[in-house]
Amino acid sequence: MAEEQSYYMTEDGKRKLEEELEELKTVRRPEVVERIKIARDFGDLSENSEYDAAKDEQAFVEARISQIENMIRYAVIIENDDDNNEIVQLGKTVIFEELPDGDEEEYQIVGSAEADPFEGRISNDSPMAQSLLGKKIGDQVMVQTPGGEFEVKIKEVK
Repeated sequence: MAEEQSYYMTEDGKRKLEEELEELKTVRRPEVVERIKIARDFGDLSENSEYDAAKDEQAFVEARISQIENMIRYAVIIENDDDNNEIVQLGKTVIFEELPDGDEEEYQIVGSAEADPFEGRISNDSPMAQSLLGKKIGDQVMVQTPGGEFEVKIKEVK
């Protein structure tokens, strides 16, 4: 039997997944079923692009529902240690300075289910997060990424 994967996420991340699941089940799924019914009425299904598109969307919606249900089932909620704002941990936001140019960046380290680098949330599995986890304010850390390595200095953890 396959081992189930744990999905690390914040309480807010789990809530967003639950909202998306509700939307998919109560709004998108019925819309797709209706589109399939309408497309069937167009006649010959072998040359019916509306029917094919609706069936493709149905497959996507059902796959996403299954994926979200699995993520929620095996969710591990990240508990923030609000008393410890010295050490970079899962769920914390870290501000660091790239050396030597001094560019500052800020990221929250979250589970892969919530990661969105464009929104400032990086996965705990990413090379950046792996390099930062467990380090303290003031530490200089060498970060290995697919694009090369660079050094950062941790300025703040919140």
